[in-house]
Amino acid sequence: MEQVDIVLHARWVAPVEPFGVIHEDYAVIIADGRIRAVVPSQEARREYIADTVLQLDNHLLIPGLINAHGHAAMSLLRGLADDLPLMEWLNEHIWPAEQRWISAEFVYDGSLLACAEMLRGGTTCFNDMYFFPEQTARAAEHAGMRAVLGLIVVDFPSAWAQSADEYLHKGLELHDNLRHNALVHTAFAPHAPYTVSDAPLSRVAMLAEELDIPIHMHVHETADEIRESEKRFGARPLARLETLGLLSPRLVAVHMTQLSDDEMARCLETGVHIVHCPESNLKLASGFCQVQKLLDKGINVALGSDGAASNNDLDMLGEMRSAALLGKAVAADASAVSAAEALRMATLNGARALGLDQELGSIEAGKAADLVAIDLSHIETQPVFNPVSQLVYAASRHQVSDVWVGGRHVVKDGVLTTLDADPLRQRAQFWHEQLSAYQGSDEA
Repeated sequence: MEQVDIVLHARWVAPVEPFGVIHEDYAVIIADGRIRAVVPSQEARREYIADTVLQLDNHLLIPGLINAHGHAAMSLLRGLADDLPLMEWLNEHIWPAEQRWISAEFVYDGSLLACAEMLRGGTTCFNDMYFFPEQTARAAEHAGMRAVLGLIVVDFPSAWAQSADEYLHKGLELHDNLRHNALVHTAFAPHAPYTVSDAPLSRVAMLAEELDIPIHMHVHETADEIRESEKRFGARPLARLETLGLLSPRLVAVHMTQLSDDEMARCLETGVHIVHCPESNLKLASGFCQVQKLLDKGINVALGSDGAASNNDLDMLGEMRSAALLGKAVAADASAVSAAEALRMATLNGARALGLDQELGSIEAGKAADLVAIDLSHIETQPVFNPVSQLVYAASRHQVSDVWVGGRHVVKDGVLTTLDADPLRQRAQFWHEQLSAYQGSDEA
């Protein structure tokens, strides 16, 4: 018998690749932080001996969920300004609060709070865009989860940098510091076409090609964005980005609620990845991403939560449900965006968008052992005819029992093993008091 580190026996395993397959009474074998094999439990008992053997008799085992777009530190702004249109929300509430409070301390505390929430909900990797990304890196490492950190670029000054050149300089320095990090990767993150001018965008396109890292950007989020771009630049945002050299397989375009058929065709031809954020788009009334139409054309569509200030949670199980339900309504087709497709969007499609699909996104031999066990024995998910349908349409993130990142048990029986919840609550309360006092002051 072969000696390995962990054997996980599960009632069901949804490997994601091959698509739509569900294994029953299977085992996932883990050695040195990687998946050694995925085999029937009977075979595993004959062929492997492990330091840890876990019997998950009522559980569905899935790949770690990948949140392909968010702003982790904005967890501290959750509920600060709700029920407002996007630009009013940004200009009159979020940006002023950020100008007053954003600091290394704020970003670290907010990112750590977000990591705790994401891990408890089965998210093992997140793609982030925010100021002080080195602090988000610290938080992700502390939590023991994976992150792709946005090297943010905007034209306006912030507490982190004063100009586009300084943003890029600091971002390149961080990329260099993290290039050998096993958990944390980087991507350029110009905020949006309307907040970054031509020269820095052209430079981002050139540097991303040189370093071979993604470009993470809000694009075609609202109809107002399109109108303003046509007025200011004489072109729709996607067309402008193409002239600047940004349309390529490196571009991770977030939201994309305003797309013509010709623009979809260009996305397919250039290999652009799209990240759908259904709940944030609904809450901000930004528009509807035509997910099934994009998938039918062969465009890779991943799934993200956006920040907790506009969602207001980081629940990828909830995003899968919303994506599936909204996708059917938008396509006027009950078969659109199936449960299996929603799961793939939240796992393998996200890994592909981030250039990590050789490592993450499916339960396959050789890949990192990033895994999530969901207990389907709860009343709310009984009976189980199809475990993936139950996962997407009925299960709650509170049914996530166990999470592994690279074979490390980061959530065990629903409890975080890398983070202590009490200090996180205390820091959240501290920032609540600061922000509440500011909101009520003349300065606000």
